[in-house]
This record gives sequence, C-alpha cells and structure tokens, in this order.
Amino acid sequence: MIRFEHWNAAMNMALDEAASDAVRCGHSPPTVRFYGWNPSAVSIGCFQSLEDEVNLEACKALGIEWVRRRTGAGAVYHDREGEITYSVIAPEGMMERDIGKAYRVVCGWIIEALALVGIEAHFEPINDILVGKRKISGSAQTRRGGVFLQHGTLLYDVDPRRMFSVLKVGKTKISDKAIAAFEERVTAVSRLAHISKERMIASLLESFTESKDWEFGTWSAHEMSEARRLAKERYGSDAWNFSR
Repeated sequence: MIRFEHWNAAMNMALDEAASDAVRCGHSPPTVRFYGWNPSAVSIGCFQSLEDEVNLEACKALGIEWVRRRTGAGAVYHDREGEITYSVIAPEGMMERDIGKAYRVVCGWIIEALALVGIEAHFEPINDILVGKRKISGSAQTRRGGVFLQHGTLLYDVDPRRMFSVLKVGKTKISDKAIAAFEERVTAVSRLAHISKERMIASLLESFTESKDWEFGTWSAHEMSEARRLAKERYGSDAWNFSR
C-alpha cells in the first residue's frame, strides 16, 4: 500500500507501469496506491485522439497537463483538489478472470468506503459507481503480461465549468444549460457529506484493505528509476500522447 501522494500526469501513469512491471517480475508485491494530480491534468484512453478529446489551448492557459493512459475508456479531467485516484496492481491470477466481475469487486471496495461516510452508492456495469442516477466514480482496466491493473477516480469535488473548458464533451459549449445537464449526471463526495478529503482517503484505505494482509510500503529504487524513465521517454512525450 502506497500512501496518498501527488505526482504530475506523466509520473502517475509511469508509476502504474513501473509497479506493474515489478509485480510481473516478482520484485514487488501486489500494490494499491491512492494519489492525486499536481498540477491538474486530463488523461485520455489509449485509443483516443488527444486533439479530438481535449481543448489543448484551454489546458495551456490554465496550466493543466495531459497524458495518454495505457487503459481504455474516455477522457477524464483530474482536478488537483477535487479528485482521489486509485490503482490496483496484482498478478492476474489474483483477480476475477471475467472483466465485468473484476470491475464489480474493486468498485465494491469504493462503494464500501462511501458507505463508511454515509453515502449510499451502487455499481453500474461496466465500470461506473452511481449515487442515485449521478456518477461519482469511473474506472478503467487492462491486463498485460499476466498483470492486472485497474485504476479510476472518485470525485471528492467537481467544477463542471472548468471541466467543460478542457474536455470537448460531445463538442458541447459551456452554457448554463450544459452545466445543468451535467449536474443531473454527476455528483461528488463534498456535495453529499460534510467530510474532509483526508477522511475519505482513510475510508478508502479501510475498505480496500479489509480482511487482507497488508502493510504500507514505499517505491523501490528500481520502480522509481523506471518510472522517471517512462515519464520522460513515454508519458511525457508528444510521440506517445499524440500517437492517434
């Protein structure tokens, strides 16, 4: 278990890959991490076009980074203060073989964490968590080289106007009507419970580790060296981020 930490966009994705490689080689145990993005960033799915999904000029003006993930799913705005992100990295044999069932298991831990702070949520296949009809969490998954990786977001707070300014959400213009429609589809922890982000992270830690043997750890020297290399050569490069 890696304690909550902030990294920039390239390092966040590079750490996931470096940890996956270390787990695959047997150099590191199954790893869970909670983290944030500093500065705020947009990530896109591995099959998406950065220019089609992201308003790059708005990102530059606001100091928001961008990065391509190794996982699928859609473009996501990661707010520095408003989001808690998680990654679960483990040998593939430890997780459900069926993709949908695996999503249900890991997302179940998030649902349990929300219950601990008084928020009733439910799983919406294939990879979303809803409170009522509003989305509060989404995830993405990949399996490579015998290693399972699922990472996703939990919205602690959300600023729809800022999000709309950097994501080309259906090519929708920022308007009161668009914001109102967004408010009907998305919610956040801070709108549902009067708790700190630190308390929400503690609840996630409790639910993700329940009935499991675990301990806090730190990145190995090899993981950190490999992550810095990947951040520079892949996730921070135009060749990767503009590859589609």
